[in-house]
Amino acid sequence: MPVHYNACFSPSTFSLTGIPQLEAAHVWISIPFCSMYLIAVLGNCTILFIVKTEPSLHEPMYFFLSMLAVVDLVLSSTMPKLFSIFWFDNKEIVFHACLFQMFIIHSFTTIESGFFVAMAFDRYVAICAPLRHKTILTHSVVARIGLAATLRGVLYISPLPLLVHRYRYFLTNVIAHSYCEHMAVVMLSCEDISISDIYGMAIGFLVLILDSLCIGLSYIFIFRAVMSLATLEAWLKTFSTCTSHICAILAFYIPIAVSSLTHRFGHNVAPPAHILLANFYLLIPPVLNPIVYAVRTKEIQKKLAKMLSWARGEARSLMYALWLRFL
Repeated sequence: MPVHYNACFSPSTFSLTGIPQLEAAHVWISIPFCSMYLIAVLGNCTILFIVKTEPSLHEPMYFFLSMLAVVDLVLSSTMPKLFSIFWFDNKEIVFHACLFQMFIIHSFTTIESGFFVAMAFDRYVAICAPLRHKTILTHSVVARIGLAATLRGVLYISPLPLLVHRYRYFLTNVIAHSYCEHMAVVMLSCEDISISDIYGMAIGFLVLILDSLCIGLSYIFIFRAVMSLATLEAWLKTFSTCTSHICAILAFYIPIAVSSLTHRFGHNVAPPAHILLANFYLLIPPVLNPIVYAVRTKEIQKKLAKMLSWARGEARSLMYALWLRFL
């Protein structure tokens, strides 16, 4: 099919619509979104602070949790642009800034998936080879695994914005999305997008399927080791160390899988539903990860309780000092 470039142009900026068809409700929609954003930032900063200041938490699982918190903070950093759309109708985004946002969102989502695989490997070693856990997962090995997951995300995703950068002609500069999602931008091009489409779909399925298989394989060995334990109490105690990881995995993979499948195959799904799903898969993991680990991990609970107790004491002291001053 020939391309009619007369109807196309080369934009220097794009315009993000936010949530299509729900523009009148943007202010109301921003309330839960802003609340989730603040919880995500506060929760992940708290996790980083607790792990850094508590020597007993300087173990592989908590190092990976810290890496996860950093990734979640980076993903959450895309939210202020959404709020500027909701509150100030600031929809414009420069072309290169759009490509950078695309890279950040997709690469750090891939990096987060890699960290979940690393955490599954940590749980496998801790349960199946507990006596060798510290010798296998030394600090240097944990650092190299984190670096490998980061480089994989960067290398996998870098071609996506580079391919989009080659496109010069677009039917419109209005992106029916709240952020620069890869296919939402690519679909606007007047040029042949087959390479971008195939590569994006291949990487998406490769990461989703390959990482899910690696995590699933780890848990098959974990289940075998747990089932061989003599008592139900030992079974529950051992498996309870994995529940936080399982909850975090479900919170990450289910929204992203539903959003990806809806975008590719859900042609009858209303645009607002698709865009809301796409935003939820950026917000739900950063919100739930610190909550899940805080609720399910006794060491983090103890440190958090100490922090809250110290904060209450400082607040009482401050109030008492102010009372004396104005008495």
